[in-house]
Amino acid sequence: QVQLVESGGGLVQAGGSLRLSCAASGRTFSNYAMGWFRQAPGKEREFVAAITWSGVRTYYANSVKGRFTISRDNAKNTVYLQMNSLTPEDTAVYYCAADANPYRNYLATEQIAEGVSDYWGQGTQVTVSS
Repeated sequence: QVQLVESGGGLVQAGGSLRLSCAASGRTFSNYAMGWFRQAPGKEREFVAAITWSGVRTYYANSVKGRFTISRDNAKNTVYLQMNSLTPEDTAVYYCAADANPYRNYLATEQIAEGVSDYWGQGTQVTVSS
C-alpha cells in the first residue's frame, strides 16, 4: 500500500521560503513520477509541480515557475518542493501525489498532472502572511 506523508508546512512572511517534504513508502519509490498539488480555501485543487520517475524532467504550473523547485532523493524515498519568493496567493494546503504506474514518460504538463493523481498524502498547510 502506497503511503505519502508530507511535512514542512507552516507560517511564513511574504517573500520568504519553505521546503516541503513528502516521504513515500510501500513500493519502489524511484520507479514512479511524483507531484505536488495545492488547494486554497474555496478553490479547487490545482497542479503545482511534478517530476518524472527518472528525475530528468520537471514540470511546473505557470503561477510558480521560477519560484518553486521540485526534486527527489531516491535514496531517501522523498520528494521535495522548495518554495521561494512566497506570496499570500500561495497560501493553501499542499498535497503530495504519486503515479500508480511505473516508468511512465510524459511530454506535457497536463499529462503528468493527470498521471501523478493516483495516490495522495494528507496535506500540509502553508500560510503566507502579507
